[in-house]
Amino acid sequence: MQNTPIGVGPHPQPWPTDAHFDKELLAKGDDRNVLDKYHYWKVSAIKEDLDKTRLPLEIAIENLTRDYNMGTIVRCGNAFNIQRVHIIGRKQWNKRGAMVTDLYMNILYHDDVQAFKALMDKEAREIIAVDIVEGAEELSSVALPNKPVLVFGAEGPGLSKELLSVAKHTVMIEQLGSTRSINVGVAAGIAMYAWVQQHFLTR
Repeated sequence: MQNTPIGVGPHPQPWPTDAHFDKELLAKGDDRNVLDKYHYWKVSAIKEDLDKTRLPLEIAIENLTRDYNMGTIVRCGNAFNIQRVHIIGRKQWNKRGAMVTDLYMNILYHDDVQAFKALMDKEAREIIAVDIVEGAEELSSVALPNKPVLVFGAEGPGLSKELLSVAKHTVMIEQLGSTRSINVGVAAGIAMYAWVQQHFLTR
């Protein structure tokens, strides 16, 4: 497949004067992987614009091992313009896979599972764990709630027993091949798309 350029060169004079434009980007060009409408915009302006149309979907990542897949999960969250990302446990995480999309996201940090659950209870948001464990429901058969937080674990160990115990439902993605599981970054994208399909694309 042929690659297509994603950036733009320096903006011709006269420059636009709206406050959301970044003068340095106008002068040097913008090679970021953003929608055309956001070329030359400040990061803060892009985030502010996204905040106006975010979907009520939220995700959480249990950060026990600093899994490199966390960046991929956050990038998927940006692609679907979800409301917030919750990171449970360690505050440091591998952002490389996010491809700087974390700058456009609303990210909250929680010291532990109980702190995370307390906020979700306060906001009446249903915790849906995504993991291949005994008793998990098949994703295709589940009507996902209007205000969920989909929770993902690390590649390999998955979610902790404590996190699974506070989830209202646990769902798994059906597979047809030989391996027991798929990459957690891929699983996160599938699960988010399933919610978007049920609550946004088909309404």
